[in-house]
Order: sequence, then C-alpha cells, then structure tokens
Amino acid sequence: MNHDIPAPTLGVLHMNEGAQRFRLIRIPPSQELAPFVKHYWTVKWDLADDEDYTQLVVPNPCVNLVVEPGKTSCFAPGAGTFSYLMQGSGCVFGVKFHPGGFYPFVKEPISGLRGQPIPVMKILGISGEELEKTILSRKDEHVMAEKMERLLLRCLPEADRQGQVLREAVEGIARDRELIKVDMLCARMGLHKRTVQRLFDQYVGVSPKWVIRLFRIQDAAERMDNGRHDELVKLAMDLGYHDQAHFIKDFKNVTGQTPEEYIQGPGSASASV
Repeated sequence: MNHDIPAPTLGVLHMNEGAQRFRLIRIPPSQELAPFVKHYWTVKWDLADDEDYTQLVVPNPCVNLVVEPGKTSCFAPGAGTFSYLMQGSGCVFGVKFHPGGFYPFVKEPISGLRGQPIPVMKILGISGEELEKTILSRKDEHVMAEKMERLLLRCLPEADRQGQVLREAVEGIARDRELIKVDMLCARMGLHKRTVQRLFDQYVGVSPKWVIRLFRIQDAAERMDNGRHDELVKLAMDLGYHDQAHFIKDFKNVTGQTPEEYIQGPGSASASV
C-alpha cells in the first residue's frame, strides 16, 4: 500500500470545484484483501471559519465502511445523490468494497441492508468508537489504511466465486458504454434475467438496471466537469440514449439537476438528496 490511486471521480460531482476545498486520496489494498476491497479513501479539509462547502456524490454500487467521529458505520449503496457538509477542519476515512465484496463478511442480502447504517461490530468485532480511536488518531493516510488492513485481515472471509462473478459483471458495465440493457448483460453472463436480478439483489444491493444507468450518469457528469460535453444531444447519444429527454430525466433523477444546470456549476439548482 505504497501508492495512491490516480482514479476518476467515481461519482464525486463537480470534482474540479471540490478539489479546491478538500483533499481526496485513494489507497489500494493488500493482495489478501484485493478480492474484497476496491480501495481505502480519505477526505481531509481545512476551511476558513466563515466558509462551508457541500459536496454532492452519486453513490457507487459498493458498500462503504465510513469512519467519522460519532457516525462510524457501514453503508449499502443508495438510490440517489447524497450530500456532505464540510465546515472547519476534519477528516473522514473509508473502505470501499468491491461490488459483491462485502457480502462474504455478512452473509446477508445487501439489498436488505439499504437505508440503515450497519454497525462495524458486525464485521470487525469492535465498536465504532474504538475504530475511530484506532484510525482517526493517525495523521498519515497510509498508516490509517494499514491499521484498517490489520482489522479486516482478522476477519477475512473465504473467497466467494459468485461475488467475483458479480464484481466482473459490474466492472464490465463500467467499462463498456455500449452495454445499455439488462438483457445484454444477461447474455454476456450467460444467465437468465431473473437469476441476474436475484444475484445483484443479494451481492450488490441494487438492480442491474440501476447500475447501468448509474455509470452512464457518472460518465456524463465527468465529461461535463472536464469540458467534454459538446452538445448535450450528442452526449446523450454517446451514452446510449435514444432521445435527449430521457437522458435529461435520468440525469436529474440521479443528481437533482438538469445537465444545463450542472454545467453552470454548484449552486445553480438545489439537488434532491
């Protein structure tokens, strides 16, 4: 765990704006935990006394273990954008599990865990308060990750073949923007549609249709952030939409803003979170 990950925004909206106010670092896991953990992450900020900043994030189809004073828990994927208010100075540490990577730790359908914090005691055998003392007392992000590694290795589950299949399926959706229908995914996986839906419900926590839409919206937001949006009609077609209205509707349902409002920057419209 010696190198930070040069990763895309992964759902962090208006990243260019946010990068001026906080520092985001992602750190890869060890080989032993790589089948389950996508990466560790930290967000640190130090704002002026009269300044605050609200960061909007489109959720990924992953469970996150979040270490934050008084709020430490695991969180299953949500259905829409969520916001985080930064004030003063602070630090949040997290573990992003692969899609399908958290299930082996709990052996419960991830869909049934949505909408409620999952106590870290359930997988680590220690309380949230103990975990905060262990992790947040450290200043260096890599030391934080090493401490978390040791805790996770103590409860390392056996490899789960189905979980690996679901991870590969989600990664395939993220890579291939031509994969725009659940039927196409089923054909690639060689499984019946009901089986695919059941596996996503159990291992990922959200439907394959939602995952496909999520990655297209993330890609659209990232293109806009980087000034590569061109005409929105062309962008919608590039992402597999047959008409602009459908694209605009999906984008607003997920982010709380129309594409035009998003291009104008933070504060152009109130996001529904």
